[in-house]
Amino acid sequence: MFRFIFDKDTWQEIWGSISKNKIRTVITVIGVLWGIFVYIALSGAAKGMDNGFDKEFKDIAKNSIFLWTQRTSIPYEGFKIGRTFNLKLNDVEELKQKHPQIEFIAPRNVKGVFGDAPPTVVRKDKSGAYSVYGDFPEVDKISKKKIYDGGRFLNDEDIRNERKVVVIGERVEEELFGKDEEAVGQFIRINNIFFQVIGVYKYEGGVGFEDDGSIFMPFSTFRKIYNMGDNVGWFAIAAYDNVDIVALEDQIKQTVKRIHRVHPDDERAVGTFNLGEQFGRIMGFAKGLNLLSLIVGLATIIAGVIAIGNILLISVKERTKELGIRRALGATPKEVRSQILLESVFLTIVAGIIGIILGALVLMGINASLPEDGGFPYTNPTVPIPFVIGALLIMVVLGTLIGLIPAQRAVSIKPIDALREE
Repeated sequence: MFRFIFDKDTWQEIWGSISKNKIRTVITVIGVLWGIFVYIALSGAAKGMDNGFDKEFKDIAKNSIFLWTQRTSIPYEGFKIGRTFNLKLNDVEELKQKHPQIEFIAPRNVKGVFGDAPPTVVRKDKSGAYSVYGDFPEVDKISKKKIYDGGRFLNDEDIRNERKVVVIGERVEEELFGKDEEAVGQFIRINNIFFQVIGVYKYEGGVGFEDDGSIFMPFSTFRKIYNMGDNVGWFAIAAYDNVDIVALEDQIKQTVKRIHRVHPDDERAVGTFNLGEQFGRIMGFAKGLNLLSLIVGLATIIAGVIAIGNILLISVKERTKELGIRRALGATPKEVRSQILLESVFLTIVAGIIGIILGALVLMGINASLPEDGGFPYTNPTVPIPFVIGALLIMVVLGTLIGLIPAQRAVSIKPIDALREE
């Protein structure tokens, strides 16, 4: 069999058969390559969306919720409509006990974001207005901060001892410190109180109001300086990966309503942003696009492979006399069948390789046209090599199976009947 595959005369006969009707052959090959091209292009597009979303939120717990309070819309237990209330630090333990699906919960406060003027920050003769956050170390587990220059983020000791330390954004460092000056270890002044810089973070996007001009200090220090008591601005909550985040969101909201004596049916009293739900929708869309690319690509490949079977049937019909002569001269049924099958597989492989190359070129062109930062939510559209090889193997298998029909037709031709053909 292998000697037959590498036989020069075999390939000359295959080439002669293909070249007899070049236009028909080219059209057939295009039909096959279009299938794998569509699959690669659509799969690459879906993967580009996955990559873009992962890049944008790579440092954020994707199964997370952000929760805050609003005005009530239903009177309850003697309270009038339109009542305002605050989340409290004590809510954290109750939420954790009530909902073991929660992995991390971070109470947060901020100055300079929700309509209030940002605090003025001074360092020697330089000053600027920046948003200041009061945070627990858990917030770094929900939304990771990239700390550089040998610094660190807030820790439990900072909270416990109400330390006057801060982590600043890279823009704050650029505006308050010289180019060759290291910020870590230096002091800045907020509300006429000196704070030591323990870290500088690089802002890389994310969810929320933070940017490269934000400053983070211990929650305990923040509430003491701004006289916040146990009030909390909002909760950042991260659930375990296998948790139904939509169901958990409803459960947490009901718990908060119960704690703060809000009507269970009041939909306006507690506001939330469910990042996990949004992430699930985008991932579901990407998976749907992958499935669509697989279905459309496979259907197109099958249609193209069937076209190869048709062209080979026509070829066998046109070569009836030639095949009859070969049989009369001693060609075995196995040799005739192998030649037709080899011709089918050859056309399929050629079409598949061309389709893969064209699909890769299209994805490269899309990638080259994207902004340097990746252009969220789309970056680096690619198709894993195993998927490409798998698609090509499917094409070869289908090409072999469809080639059996014209091959069997060729074998069934009797030499005496073939010689009578005009």
